[in-house]
Amino acid sequence: MRLLFVPILFFATLPTDSALAATYIQAGRLFDTVSGELVEKVTIIVEGNKIQSIESGFTSGSEIDDQVIDLREKTVLPGLFDLHVHLSAQYSKKSYAEKFFLNPADYAFRAARNAKTTLLAGFTSVRDLGDQHRVCISLRKAINAGLVEGPRVYAAGKSIATTGGHADPTNGITYDIMGSPNPVDGVINGPFEAREAIRQRYKDGSDVIKITATGGVLSLAKSGQNPQFMDDELRAIVETAKDYGLTVAVHAHGDEGMQRAILAGVDSIEHGTLMSEETMKLMVKHGTYFVPTITTGWWVAEKAKDPAFFPVVVRPKAASIGPKIQGTFEKAYRAGVKIAFGTDTGVSAHGENAKEFIYMVNGGMPAAEALQSATLVAAQLLRVEDTLGSIEEGKLADIIAVDGNPLEDISLMSNVTFVMKDGKVYK
Repeated sequence: MRLLFVPILFFATLPTDSALAATYIQAGRLFDTVSGELVEKVTIIVEGNKIQSIESGFTSGSEIDDQVIDLREKTVLPGLFDLHVHLSAQYSKKSYAEKFFLNPADYAFRAARNAKTTLLAGFTSVRDLGDQHRVCISLRKAINAGLVEGPRVYAAGKSIATTGGHADPTNGITYDIMGSPNPVDGVINGPFEAREAIRQRYKDGSDVIKITATGGVLSLAKSGQNPQFMDDELRAIVETAKDYGLTVAVHAHGDEGMQRAILAGVDSIEHGTLMSEETMKLMVKHGTYFVPTITTGWWVAEKAKDPAFFPVVVRPKAASIGPKIQGTFEKAYRAGVKIAFGTDTGVSAHGENAKEFIYMVNGGMPAAEALQSATLVAAQLLRVEDTLGSIEEGKLADIIAVDGNPLEDISLMSNVTFVMKDGKVYK
C-alpha cells in the first residue's frame, strides 16, 4: 500500500484596506478652501490615492510601514488647477515658423517636459485648451498610465474656429497650401458643421470643448476682437456639447462675441479683455465663469516692445489688448463675476503659473479668494468638485505645501516645496 503525502500550504492573510500602510502628513497650517481660512496643526491621513481622514494635532501611524511627512513649518493646500494652458507650446520668435518643421512627436516631447515642470510648480490639474495634433490627449493617457510625470490633464484637443478665425490653422500661409480646413481640423461654418466638430472632439477623446468666439492676439489676422461665430453656430455647439457631457470654454477678447457666447450657454469666458459692464452682468445672471489669464496679457505686452519678436500683424494687437486684461479683471471681480484661475501658459513660460496669483491680488482680490479660484472654484467649473479642489475625507490626495503664510504673502505660491498627486509624492 502506497502512502500519499499531501503538502500543506500556508497562505499569508492578505491585508484588508484598513491594514494598508498610510501616509501621515503633519501640517502646520492647512488652507481650508471651503471656508477660505487657515486651520492650525492638523494631520492629513492618506491611504492609497485618497484622503482617509483629517485629525487635529500632529499624529503618526501605528503600522510598521506607515510614513510620516513633516510639514509642520509649512502651509498645506490642495493641489492647484490652471484652467488655461497649452502644454505642447512655448512661444518664442521661432513659433510661427516651427509648424513647418516640427512633427507631432516633436510637440509631444515638449509637452511631456512642460507637464513635469507644471506639476513640480504645484499645479496637479490643468485644462489644456488646444493644440494642433491632439498631442495633449495622448499626453493625458501617458500620464494616467504612469509613462511620464505630469498633472491631471483635461484636454480640449484641437480648438474650434470659423474660416479665418483665431484658431484656423491655415491663417497667413500661402494659397497653394492653405486648403480648406473642415470640422475635423477644427474649422466650421454653420450649425451642422458645428455639431460635427463637437462629435469629432468626443470621438478624439476630448474632455472639454474650446472655441474661439472672437479674433485673437497671436493669430496671423488683423482683428483681435471681432465676433467670429453666429448665434445659430454657438447654440449648436453648446447643445451638442451638453449631449456629450462636455463643458465649453470660449476664447474671447471682443464684447459682442462674449455676449453671444454667454447667451448661448457656454461655461467660461477666457481672457475677456474688452468685457463691458453689461457683459459682466450677463455673466453673473447666467453663472458664466471668467478665466482672466492676466499673466499672458502682461507677457505679450512686454514682448510687443521687441520689434523682432512678433510678426507685424500681431505686434499692435499684443501692445493694445494685452495690458487691458488686468483692468478688466479688477472690474469683473468687483461686479461679482465668478472667477477661476487660468494663465494661458504656453504663451507665457511654463512653471511660472503662480504669477497669476500676484496679479489677482494686486487687482483687488483677497489672497484667500485667489487661492480658492485655483482650487475649489476651478474644480466646480470642471464639475470635479466631488473628488478635487479641497482637502477633505474621501477626496483624491492632491496636496501641496509652501513655506510661510500665503494669505499674508501670495508670492510664496511661486515656490512650492512639496507636491503630492494622487497619493504619490513628486517633490
